[in-house]
Amino acid sequence: MDLEARINGDIKQAMLAREKDKLEALRAVKSAVLLAKTEKVGVDLDEASEIKLLQKLVKQRKESAAIYMGQDRKDLAEVEEFQAGIIEAYLPAQMLQDEVEKIISDVITEIGAISVKDMGKTIAEVSKRIAGRAEGKLIADLVKQKLT
Repeated sequence: MDLEARINGDIKQAMLAREKDKLEALRAVKSAVLLAKTEKVGVDLDEASEIKLLQKLVKQRKESAAIYMGQDRKDLAEVEEFQAGIIEAYLPAQMLQDEVEKIISDVITEIGAISVKDMGKTIAEVSKRIAGRAEGKLIADLVKQKLT
């Protein structure tokens, strides 16, 4: 089942259960999906695009929550964190750091990366293999650590 169909089904369930906060998060996802579809007229989103979109939405929510916490607005931060949690449920399960490190080590040996100059190639290849199951920042940090 594609993302849009899952979201529509969950929106209906949230409406019936009168879950206002969950409904708000789901409608935001649906809006983002529709926007992405209209940018590429006649082309459906593939799974990788959907994952990137969801990761972007989660990242936005977490950054907003951090800003709200910095401004001592805990009420608004809680809303953003709740929505991030709802959206994360549609992402594939995140890999453990050990698993990511193993993939990075494999990629480094395969492409023969030896210095920080090879960081871009390494991150690109690792990102292809992991495909949304780990945050980009974590990947970049671990690759930098291994190459220095």
